[in-house]
Amino acid sequence: MVRWLTRNAAAIVLFVALLGAWQLAVSAFEMREYILPSPLVVLRALGGSEIPWAGHLWITTLEIVGAFVLAGVVGVALGIAIAWSPVLAKALVPFLVFVNTLPKVAVAPLFLLWLGYGVVPNMLIGALIGFFPVVINTAVGLTQVDEEMLDLGRVFNAPKWRVFAKIRIPNAYPYILSALKVTATAAVVGAIVGEFVASQKGLGYVIITTQGSMNTPVAFAALVWISVIGLAVYGAVVLAARWIAPWAETSD
Repeated sequence: MVRWLTRNAAAIVLFVALLGAWQLAVSAFEMREYILPSPLVVLRALGGSEIPWAGHLWITTLEIVGAFVLAGVVGVALGIAIAWSPVLAKALVPFLVFVNTLPKVAVAPLFLLWLGYGVVPNMLIGALIGFFPVVINTAVGLTQVDEEMLDLGRVFNAPKWRVFAKIRIPNAYPYILSALKVTATAAVVGAIVGEFVASQKGLGYVIITTQGSMNTPVAFAALVWISVIGLAVYGAVVLAARWIAPWAETSD
């Protein structure tokens, strides 16, 4: 714990300073709660019984984690396919670039039209936003391999699948894990976009419904919970990276 605090001291100090500046600004300018609530008011809203936080937290967490896992699995599979076959690469890359350039806010209503309300459409929106970096980084990691390692495989007449399993995929670990850090935050954005478009539960739904009543403290509290979920997913990726590819971790 002490080691963690020491390593993250600068970030903690900055966070506390920003909270202090926020509280001072609200007090000094006597801002009304519906315009900008103070951190203390938001803290009370976080633990208040006005909103059934547990149910909304569960739905949004499920959507974010599902989107992250789906983006990771599909992204790695497509990256392997691109690196495995030049023919597949020529066929897939233009299509994937086209899909990635689609405005996700415009695609979200189509998913809801096809699949209805619920968790699955929001998962798909999050995965659609987050999968592309995984595809690209996986393909790069599988192809940017030291030629001496590949020569060693040729010397032992290793088949293509074994070269992939023993040389190319381990080489791609840092690339994949780096992309998954981006995907962790993209999954949060996608899930909340889906809840904004149309949902009946979730933290995005809480934010939308509180706008009408100008209940800004609850909206801020929902934003805090969303950030907590995103940080938890990101932290899980960082821990996984230190376990799977410790040689590539330098500054997280």
